[in-house]
Amino acid sequence: MRTSFKGLLCLSLALCASAAMAQAKLRAWNIHPDGYPVSEAMKSFVEQVSKSTGGRYNIELFNSGALGDQPKAVQMLKSGEIDVAEFSSGPLSDAVPGIKVLNLPFLFTDSAHMFRHLDGKLGERFSANLKSAGFVVLGWYDGGGRSFYCVKPVNNLRDLAGMNIRVQQSEVYIEMVKLMEAKPVALPFKDVLVALEQGKVDCAENNLPSYESTGHYKVAKNVYVTNHVISPEALVVSTKLWDKLSKEDKAAFAEAGAKSAILMRELWNKRVAAALEATTKQGSQFVKVKDVSPMVRRMGPLYGKYMADPTTREELLTIIAK
Repeated sequence: MRTSFKGLLCLSLALCASAAMAQAKLRAWNIHPDGYPVSEAMKSFVEQVSKSTGGRYNIELFNSGALGDQPKAVQMLKSGEIDVAEFSSGPLSDAVPGIKVLNLPFLFTDSAHMFRHLDGKLGERFSANLKSAGFVVLGWYDGGGRSFYCVKPVNNLRDLAGMNIRVQQSEVYIEMVKLMEAKPVALPFKDVLVALEQGKVDCAENNLPSYESTGHYKVAKNVYVTNHVISPEALVVSTKLWDKLSKEDKAAFAEAGAKSAILMRELWNKRVAAALEATTKQGSQFVKVKDVSPMVRRMGPLYGKYMADPTTREELLTIIAK
């Protein structure tokens, strides 16, 4: 049976077109459960990328840290095992030391203040530095304001003195608690509830949705609203993926990332309000700090350390100048 040249040419063109339309399968990671603001915003990102690229990118979203914890996910992103992820500022600051300033206490007055910087020149500088470290930032998410919650009532800074306070394994948080004349206890987040129940710690600190979703409010009903740390998180793609994208696809990913960041911030504010309502109904008592200046003065040695470090001085000066 003879096949005409014209037939072969048509077949070849059809195969090429089919290959061009083949989906690129990607994997996205985040540590939060289904329904959480981060997870919903990433879901929106996935859908927007698929729509904008005509379905050429099929991104499978893995929530709840299904592929591993955050340190492992960072390495997986850099190696190309995952392509998209949402990270807190902690692991990002390990890659780019200048970002450590974002974890300093009382640096931002609120999330709006933080995003004025991150959606502007400072965010551009952080993004450029992160790109050189293997992370391409598509959007800045809200990590929320952190406050203290304790088993016993806390009405002022003096009440925290001598208390055992659970903190992350972070030099900034450990030093912050020490400067408040309390005792930092570094524990994995999953162990906090039991530690509160057993009296191993008197207090912990975190954002309001975490306080509510973990059930910590059932034991530590006294919340001292300090918003001592307001920090961002970031939606990133690996530079390995980014470098493979066409100019048009890069634009599609960037647009989807920016839209997802706006959505996440809106969802976050709603989640905070819902957590406040739910915990108040369950008996949590909220005492808002009236004047943060005594706490800020206590942080002098911590600020001085970062001001003396050339890798963080410029970023710190940029933030406190506005």
